[in-house]
Amino acid sequence: MTTTKTPTTNEINQETDRLFRNLEKVGWTEDDCALIAPMTLEINTLKKEQNAIILAHSYQTPDIMYGIADFIGDSYALSRIVTEHEAKKVVFCSVHFMGETAKLLNPDKEVLVPAVAGCSLAESITPEDVRALREKHPNAAVVCYVNTTAAVKAECDYCCTSSNVVSIVEAIPYDEIIFIPDEFMGKNLRSMTEKTIHTWTGRCIVHETFTPDKIDEIRLQHPDVKILAHTECSPAIIAKVDVAGGTAGMLNYIRSSDAHTFMVITECGLTDRIRTEFPDKEVVGTCSLCPYMKKIMLKDILKALKNPSPDQIIIIDPEIATQARKSLDNMFKLEETIQQLKIRL
Repeated sequence: MTTTKTPTTNEINQETDRLFRNLEKVGWTEDDCALIAPMTLEINTLKKEQNAIILAHSYQTPDIMYGIADFIGDSYALSRIVTEHEAKKVVFCSVHFMGETAKLLNPDKEVLVPAVAGCSLAESITPEDVRALREKHPNAAVVCYVNTTAAVKAECDYCCTSSNVVSIVEAIPYDEIIFIPDEFMGKNLRSMTEKTIHTWTGRCIVHETFTPDKIDEIRLQHPDVKILAHTECSPAIIAKVDVAGGTAGMLNYIRSSDAHTFMVITECGLTDRIRTEFPDKEVVGTCSLCPYMKKIMLKDILKALKNPSPDQIIIIDPEIATQARKSLDNMFKLEETIQQLKIRL
Protein backbone atom coordinates (compact mmCIF):
# COMPACT_ATOMS: atom_id res chain seq x y z
CA MET A 1 0.00 0.00 0.00
CA THR A 2 1.28 3.48 -0.92
CA THR A 3 0.76 6.62 1.14
CA THR A 4 1.48 10.28 0.49
CA LYS A 5 1.95 13.27 2.76
CA THR A 6 -0.94 15.62 3.50
CA PRO A 7 -0.82 18.62 1.14
CA THR A 8 -0.46 22.12 2.57
CA THR A 9 -3.14 24.78 2.24
CA ASN A 10 -0.96 26.62 -0.27
CA GLU A 11 -0.55 23.46 -2.39
CA ILE A 12 -4.30 22.89 -2.39
CA ASN A 13 -4.95 26.50 -3.40
CA GLN A 14 -2.47 26.26 -6.26
CA GLU A 15 -4.03 23.00 -7.42
CA THR A 16 -7.50 24.53 -7.22
CA ASP A 17 -6.36 27.40 -9.43
CA ARG A 18 -4.81 25.00 -11.94
CA LEU A 19 -7.98 22.92 -12.16
CA PHE A 20 -10.23 25.95 -12.43
CA ARG A 21 -8.31 27.36 -15.41
CA ASN A 22 -9.37 24.35 -17.48
CA LEU A 23 -12.59 23.21 -15.89
CA GLU A 24 -14.36 26.56 -15.81
CA LYS A 25 -14.72 26.20 -19.60
CA VAL A 26 -17.11 23.28 -19.01
CA GLY A 27 -19.04 24.81 -16.13
CA TRP A 28 -16.98 23.90 -13.06
CA THR A 29 -16.86 26.48 -10.26
CA GLU A 30 -13.84 27.29 -8.11
CA ASP A 31 -15.56 25.57 -5.18
CA ASP A 32 -16.03 22.43 -7.31
CA CYS A 33 -12.31 22.42 -8.09
CA ALA A 34 -11.39 22.94 -4.43
CA LEU A 35 -13.30 19.77 -3.52
CA ILE A 36 -11.23 17.55 -5.80
CA ALA A 37 -7.89 19.37 -5.48
CA PRO A 38 -6.57 17.20 -2.58
CA MET A 39 -7.31 14.03 -4.56
CA THR A 40 -5.83 15.21 -7.87
CA LEU A 41 -2.74 16.36 -5.97
CA GLU A 42 -2.33 12.94 -4.40
CA ILE A 43 -2.88 11.13 -7.70
CA ASN A 44 -0.36 13.30 -9.54
CA THR A 45 2.20 12.82 -6.76
CA LEU A 46 1.78 9.05 -6.72
CA LYS A 47 2.11 8.62 -10.46
CA LYS A 48 5.43 10.47 -10.43
CA GLU A 49 6.71 8.38 -7.55
CA GLN A 50 5.69 5.16 -9.30
CA ASN A 51 6.93 6.06 -12.80
CA ALA A 52 3.33 5.76 -13.99
CA ILE A 53 1.32 7.54 -16.64
CA ILE A 54 -2.41 8.08 -16.74
CA LEU A 55 -4.28 7.78 -20.03
CA ALA A 56 -7.79 9.14 -20.48
CA HIS A 57 -10.09 8.31 -23.33
CA SER A 58 -11.87 11.32 -24.83
CA TYR A 59 -15.14 10.08 -23.32
CA GLN A 60 -13.91 10.49 -19.74
CA THR A 61 -15.10 13.30 -17.46
CA PRO A 62 -13.28 16.68 -17.51
CA ASP A 63 -11.81 16.27 -14.00
CA ILE A 64 -10.01 13.13 -15.20
CA MET A 65 -8.99 14.48 -18.61
CA TYR A 66 -7.70 17.83 -17.31
CA GLY A 67 -7.00 17.03 -13.69
CA ILE A 68 -4.76 13.97 -13.77
CA ALA A 69 -4.34 12.59 -17.32
CA ASP A 70 -0.96 12.72 -19.02
CA PHE A 71 -2.47 11.91 -22.41
CA ILE A 72 -6.00 12.17 -23.83
CA GLY A 73 -7.16 10.45 -27.01
CA ASP A 74 -8.79 7.41 -28.55
CA SER A 75 -7.99 3.88 -27.41
CA TYR A 76 -5.61 2.86 -30.19
CA ALA A 77 -3.57 6.08 -30.18
CA LEU A 78 -3.21 5.93 -26.40
CA SER A 79 -2.07 2.31 -26.51
CA ARG A 80 0.59 3.23 -29.07
CA ILE A 81 1.78 6.10 -26.86
CA VAL A 82 2.49 3.58 -24.11
CA THR A 83 4.88 1.66 -26.36
CA GLU A 84 6.99 4.80 -26.81
CA HIS A 85 6.88 5.96 -23.18
CA GLU A 86 9.42 5.01 -20.54
CA ALA A 87 6.78 4.57 -17.83
CA LYS A 88 6.54 1.06 -16.37
CA LYS A 89 3.00 1.45 -15.04
CA VAL A 90 -0.09 2.58 -16.96
CA VAL A 91 -3.47 3.57 -15.56
CA PHE A 92 -5.88 3.50 -18.48
CA CYS A 93 -9.09 5.42 -17.78
CA SER A 94 -11.32 3.64 -20.24
CA VAL A 95 -13.51 0.61 -20.71
CA HIS A 96 -11.88 -2.76 -20.04
CA PHE A 97 -11.05 -3.86 -23.61
CA MET A 98 -8.96 -0.70 -24.09
CA GLY A 99 -6.81 -1.67 -21.14
CA GLU A 100 -6.45 -5.09 -22.74
CA THR A 101 -5.24 -3.55 -26.00
CA ALA A 102 -2.64 -1.52 -24.12
CA LYS A 103 -1.46 -4.68 -22.38
CA LEU A 104 -1.29 -6.60 -25.66
CA LEU A 105 0.96 -3.93 -27.14
CA ASN A 106 2.97 -3.54 -23.94
CA PRO A 107 3.18 -6.98 -22.28
CA ASP A 108 6.10 -6.02 -20.03
CA LYS A 109 4.29 -3.06 -18.46
CA GLU A 110 1.78 -3.10 -15.63
CA VAL A 111 -1.58 -1.95 -16.97
CA LEU A 112 -4.39 -0.99 -14.62
CA VAL A 113 -7.99 0.04 -15.23
CA PRO A 114 -9.66 2.07 -12.47
CA ALA A 115 -13.06 0.39 -12.79
CA VAL A 116 -14.41 -2.74 -14.43
CA ALA A 117 -16.29 -0.95 -17.18
CA GLY A 118 -17.85 -2.94 -20.00
CA CYS A 119 -18.79 -1.92 -23.54
CA SER A 120 -21.94 -2.72 -25.51
CA LEU A 121 -19.88 -3.32 -28.66
CA ALA A 122 -17.21 -5.49 -27.07
CA GLU A 123 -19.81 -7.51 -25.18
CA SER A 124 -21.96 -8.11 -28.27
CA ILE A 125 -19.75 -10.89 -29.62
CA THR A 126 -17.88 -13.90 -28.23
CA PRO A 127 -15.05 -16.06 -29.60
CA GLU A 128 -17.65 -18.77 -30.29
CA ASP A 129 -19.63 -16.29 -32.42
CA VAL A 130 -16.53 -15.53 -34.50
CA ARG A 131 -15.88 -19.23 -35.10
CA ALA A 132 -19.50 -19.69 -36.20
CA LEU A 133 -19.15 -16.79 -38.65
CA ARG A 134 -16.02 -18.40 -40.11
CA GLU A 135 -17.96 -21.63 -40.70
CA LYS A 136 -20.75 -19.69 -42.39
CA HIS A 137 -18.36 -17.69 -44.61
CA PRO A 138 -15.30 -19.94 -45.10
CA ASN A 139 -13.78 -17.78 -47.88
CA ALA A 140 -13.78 -14.55 -45.87
CA ALA A 141 -11.09 -12.87 -43.80
CA VAL A 142 -12.19 -11.76 -40.33
CA VAL A 143 -11.55 -8.11 -39.49
CA CYS A 144 -12.30 -6.92 -35.99
CA TYR A 145 -12.75 -3.34 -34.93
CA VAL A 146 -10.35 -2.48 -32.10
CA ASN A 147 -13.42 -2.23 -29.83
CA THR A 148 -13.28 -5.95 -29.03
CA THR A 149 -11.94 -8.08 -26.22
CA ALA A 150 -8.56 -9.79 -26.44
CA ALA A 151 -10.32 -13.15 -26.66
CA VAL A 152 -12.24 -12.01 -29.75
CA LYS A 153 -9.14 -10.44 -31.33
CA ALA A 154 -7.46 -13.81 -30.92
CA GLU A 155 -10.04 -15.33 -33.31
CA CYS A 156 -9.55 -12.70 -36.01
CA ASP A 157 -7.16 -12.22 -38.93
CA TYR A 158 -6.83 -8.44 -38.81
CA CYS A 159 -7.66 -5.61 -36.45
CA CYS A 160 -8.64 -2.08 -37.51
CA THR A 161 -9.57 1.29 -36.08
CA SER A 162 -12.27 3.78 -37.04
CA SER A 163 -9.65 5.85 -38.87
CA ASN A 164 -7.98 3.08 -40.89
CA VAL A 165 -10.86 0.63 -41.45
CA VAL A 166 -11.31 1.47 -45.14
CA SER A 167 -7.62 1.33 -46.03
CA ILE A 168 -7.11 -1.91 -44.08
CA VAL A 169 -10.07 -3.64 -45.69
CA GLU A 170 -8.99 -2.48 -49.16
CA ALA A 171 -5.45 -3.77 -48.57
CA ILE A 172 -6.46 -7.24 -47.37
CA PRO A 173 -5.99 -9.84 -50.12
CA TYR A 174 -9.56 -11.12 -49.78
CA ASP A 175 -12.69 -10.09 -51.67
CA GLU A 176 -14.95 -11.24 -48.85
CA ILE A 177 -14.74 -9.76 -45.36
CA ILE A 178 -16.41 -10.61 -42.06
CA PHE A 179 -16.45 -7.31 -40.19
CA ILE A 180 -17.14 -7.42 -36.45
CA PRO A 181 -18.69 -6.35 -34.16
CA ASP A 182 -20.12 -2.97 -35.17
CA GLU A 183 -23.15 -3.41 -37.42
CA PHE A 184 -23.37 0.27 -38.38
CA MET A 185 -19.67 0.67 -39.10
CA GLY A 186 -19.84 -2.46 -41.23
CA LYS A 187 -22.81 -1.11 -43.18
CA ASN A 188 -21.05 2.24 -43.64
CA LEU A 189 -18.03 0.30 -44.89
CA ARG A 190 -20.12 -1.31 -47.63
CA SER A 191 -20.61 2.08 -49.28
CA MET A 192 -16.83 2.67 -49.32
CA THR A 193 -15.60 -0.59 -50.85
CA GLU A 194 -16.61 -3.02 -53.58
CA LYS A 195 -15.74 -5.98 -51.37
CA THR A 196 -18.44 -8.19 -49.89
CA ILE A 197 -18.92 -7.23 -46.24
CA HIS A 198 -20.63 -9.56 -43.78
CA THR A 199 -21.65 -7.78 -40.58
CA TRP A 200 -22.50 -8.68 -37.00
CA THR A 201 -25.30 -7.18 -34.86
CA GLY A 202 -23.22 -5.25 -32.33
CA ARG A 203 -24.00 -1.60 -31.70
CA CYS A 204 -22.58 1.17 -29.55
CA ILE A 205 -25.09 2.14 -26.89
CA VAL A 206 -24.06 5.78 -27.36
CA HIS A 207 -24.17 6.10 -31.14
CA GLU A 208 -27.31 4.11 -31.85
CA THR A 209 -29.43 6.68 -29.97
CA PHE A 210 -29.05 9.48 -32.53
CA THR A 211 -31.70 10.03 -35.22
CA PRO A 212 -31.56 11.84 -38.60
CA ASP A 213 -34.40 14.23 -37.77
CA LYS A 214 -32.24 15.86 -35.06
CA ILE A 215 -29.69 16.74 -37.73
CA ASP A 216 -32.37 18.43 -39.85
CA GLU A 217 -33.54 20.38 -36.81
CA ILE A 218 -30.03 21.62 -35.99
CA ARG A 219 -29.35 22.68 -39.60
CA LEU A 220 -32.52 24.77 -39.58
CA GLN A 221 -31.49 26.48 -36.35
CA HIS A 222 -27.83 26.91 -37.34
CA PRO A 223 -27.44 27.16 -41.15
CA ASP A 224 -23.63 27.49 -40.95
CA VAL A 225 -23.14 24.50 -38.65
CA LYS A 226 -20.67 21.75 -39.50
CA ILE A 227 -22.00 18.39 -38.32
CA LEU A 228 -19.57 15.60 -37.44
CA ALA A 229 -20.50 12.02 -36.59
CA HIS A 230 -18.69 8.93 -35.44
CA THR A 231 -18.74 6.08 -37.95
CA GLU A 232 -20.36 3.94 -35.24
CA CYS A 233 -23.57 5.84 -36.11
CA SER A 234 -26.13 4.44 -38.53
CA PRO A 235 -25.81 4.94 -42.31
CA ALA A 236 -28.88 7.21 -42.14
CA ILE A 237 -26.92 9.55 -39.84
CA ILE A 238 -23.68 9.35 -41.83
CA ALA A 239 -25.54 10.28 -45.04
CA LYS A 240 -26.59 13.61 -43.53
CA VAL A 241 -23.37 14.85 -41.89
CA ASP A 242 -20.43 16.88 -43.18
CA VAL A 243 -17.70 14.69 -41.72
CA ALA A 244 -17.67 11.08 -40.50
CA GLY A 245 -14.81 9.49 -38.61
CA GLY A 246 -13.37 8.58 -35.23
CA THR A 247 -12.83 10.89 -32.28
CA ALA A 248 -9.32 11.87 -33.36
CA GLY A 249 -10.47 12.66 -36.89
CA MET A 250 -13.28 14.86 -35.62
CA LEU A 251 -10.97 16.80 -33.33
CA ASN A 252 -8.44 17.28 -36.13
CA TYR A 253 -11.17 18.60 -38.41
CA ILE A 254 -12.34 21.12 -35.81
CA ARG A 255 -8.75 22.16 -35.12
CA SER A 256 -8.10 23.02 -38.75
CA SER A 257 -11.57 24.26 -39.73
CA ASP A 258 -12.46 27.93 -40.22
CA ALA A 259 -16.03 27.15 -39.17
CA HIS A 260 -17.30 28.47 -35.85
CA THR A 261 -20.29 26.26 -35.05
CA PHE A 262 -20.24 22.48 -34.76
CA MET A 263 -22.51 19.63 -33.79
CA VAL A 264 -20.67 16.50 -32.72
CA ILE A 265 -22.69 13.29 -32.86
CA THR A 266 -20.88 11.15 -30.33
CA GLU A 267 -20.28 10.81 -26.59
CA CYS A 268 -20.46 13.95 -24.43
CA GLY A 269 -16.82 13.72 -23.37
CA LEU A 270 -15.74 14.86 -26.83
CA THR A 271 -17.97 17.90 -26.48
CA ASP A 272 -16.20 18.70 -23.21
CA ARG A 273 -12.85 18.44 -24.99
CA ILE A 274 -13.94 20.83 -27.73
CA ARG A 275 -15.22 23.42 -25.25
CA THR A 276 -12.03 23.15 -23.21
CA GLU A 277 -9.46 23.02 -26.01
CA PHE A 278 -11.21 25.20 -28.58
CA PRO A 279 -12.99 27.89 -26.53
CA ASP A 280 -13.49 30.04 -29.65
CA LYS A 281 -15.68 27.30 -31.20
CA GLU A 282 -19.38 26.86 -30.46
CA VAL A 283 -20.92 23.42 -29.92
CA VAL A 284 -24.66 23.05 -30.52
CA GLY A 285 -27.10 20.16 -30.40
CA THR A 286 -27.11 17.16 -28.12
CA CYS A 287 -24.63 14.47 -27.14
CA SER A 288 -25.05 11.12 -25.42
CA LEU A 289 -23.43 9.80 -22.25
CA CYS A 290 -21.68 6.43 -22.15
CA PRO A 291 -22.66 4.73 -18.87
CA TYR A 292 -19.55 2.55 -19.06
CA MET A 293 -16.97 5.30 -19.58
CA LYS A 294 -18.63 7.41 -16.93
CA LYS A 295 -18.22 4.67 -14.29
CA ILE A 296 -14.63 5.76 -13.67
CA MET A 297 -14.07 8.29 -10.89
CA LEU A 298 -11.04 9.93 -9.31
CA LYS A 299 -11.34 7.72 -6.25
CA ASP A 300 -11.01 4.63 -8.46
CA ILE A 301 -7.81 5.98 -10.01
CA LEU A 302 -6.40 6.73 -6.58
CA LYS A 303 -7.14 3.19 -5.43
CA ALA A 304 -5.45 1.73 -8.51
CA LEU A 305 -2.29 3.64 -7.62
CA LYS A 306 -2.37 3.05 -3.86
CA ASN A 307 -3.69 -0.48 -3.48
CA PRO A 308 -5.06 -2.00 -6.71
CA SER A 309 -7.61 -4.77 -6.44
CA PRO A 310 -7.23 -7.88 -8.66
CA ASP A 311 -9.98 -6.72 -11.02
CA GLN A 312 -8.11 -3.46 -11.67
CA ILE A 313 -5.03 -5.30 -12.97
CA ILE A 314 -5.09 -6.33 -16.62
CA ILE A 315 -4.02 -9.96 -16.99
CA ILE A 316 -4.46 -11.80 -20.29
CA ASP A 317 -4.04 -15.53 -20.80
CA PRO A 318 -0.68 -15.96 -22.60
CA GLU A 319 -2.12 -18.12 -25.37
CA ILE A 320 -4.93 -15.65 -26.05
CA ALA A 321 -2.46 -12.76 -25.92
CA THR A 322 -0.19 -14.40 -28.50
CA GLN A 323 -3.07 -14.97 -30.91
CA ALA A 324 -4.62 -11.55 -30.33
CA ARG A 325 -1.31 -9.81 -31.07
CA LYS A 326 -1.29 -11.47 -34.49
CA SER A 327 -4.41 -9.56 -35.56
CA LEU A 328 -2.81 -6.32 -34.36
CA ASP A 329 0.53 -7.16 -35.98
CA ASN A 330 -1.24 -7.89 -39.26
CA MET A 331 -2.83 -4.45 -39.09
CA PHE A 332 0.57 -2.84 -38.46
CA LYS A 333 2.09 -4.68 -41.43
CA LEU A 334 -0.71 -3.52 -43.72
CA GLU A 335 -0.34 0.04 -42.47
CA GLU A 336 3.37 -0.06 -43.32
CA THR A 337 2.63 -1.41 -46.79
CA ILE A 338 -0.01 1.26 -47.37
CA GLN A 339 2.40 3.98 -46.24
CA GLN A 340 5.16 2.69 -48.52
CA LEU A 341 2.79 2.73 -51.48
CA LYS A 342 1.83 6.33 -50.73
CA ILE A 343 5.51 7.33 -50.59
CA ARG A 344 6.19 5.69 -53.96
CA LEU A 345 3.24 7.47 -55.52
